[in-house]
Amino acid sequence: MKPIGILRATGLFLLLGIVAPADARQEKQDEKTKPGKQEQQARPEKQPQAQAPKQQQRQQQDNSAKQQQQQARGQQNQQRQQQDHPAKQQQQARGQQDQQRQQRQLQDHAAKQGQQQAKVQQQAKGQQQAKGQQDQQRQPRQRQDNKSAQQRKPAQVHVQQVTWQGERAHNWQSEHHTWQQRGGYNGYRVPDDRFRSYYGPDHGFLLYSLPVVYVGGQRRFQYGGYWFGLVDPWPEYWSDNWYDSDDVYVNYFGDGYYLYDRRYPNDRIAISFYLN
Repeated sequence: MKPIGILRATGLFLLLGIVAPADARQEKQDEKTKPGKQEQQARPEKQPQAQAPKQQQRQQQDNSAKQQQQQARGQQNQQRQQQDHPAKQQQQARGQQDQQRQQRQLQDHAAKQGQQQAKVQQQAKGQQQAKGQQDQQRQPRQRQDNKSAQQRKPAQVHVQQVTWQGERAHNWQSEHHTWQQRGGYNGYRVPDDRFRSYYGPDHGFLLYSLPVVYVGGQRRFQYGGYWFGLVDPWPEYWSDNWYDSDDVYVNYFGDGYYLYDRRYPNDRIAISFYLN
């Protein structure tokens, strides 16, 4: 039993002797390998420090490029503004010229309107003055005519009424005819200068005050140096004594001569002129 125990103890010592150096060698190898790992771990930490200057250079380059671009854009904008400035000045000058032209046009228009208004006022004033003179001339004549009418005897007035009533229309719209409907005017024509001196709307008169003659049963009146007679009957709706009180005048309208009553301006009675 003792020899076997010795052998077992010896084997254990041998095993321990073999294992211990192996473990020592393994630890040494591990120690050798550990610094390599640390170096590998330390290298990534050093890489950012090496890359930092490159990033700064890139940033500086980018910043300088941006600054150059901004400067170039600023210069371009300045050049554009300088180029646009004359055009803007021209536009402003044109705008000012247009405004001045519009102002002149407005002033010219206002001046023309003022001149036209002044002409109209002068014409109206002249017409009023002429009318006033005519009224002044007409009033004494009308007073004389009214005085002579008052001086007439009742018998004469009655004869006039009977005579004029016989020449009154029953339906004037159907009984009267224009000179065009009668085939045209074929009587005596008063010269224009003579007509303007005695006839027209500016030369009114009372019919009863005129000299009268009868030729072939037709009554003729003398006024302005010529004789004229009524061809149409007078409207039935006129006053009974229109010939004795109304202001009438003779005028030429379109196709012949007509008698007008100022109280009935839309009606006209066809008349004809005679030399004798």
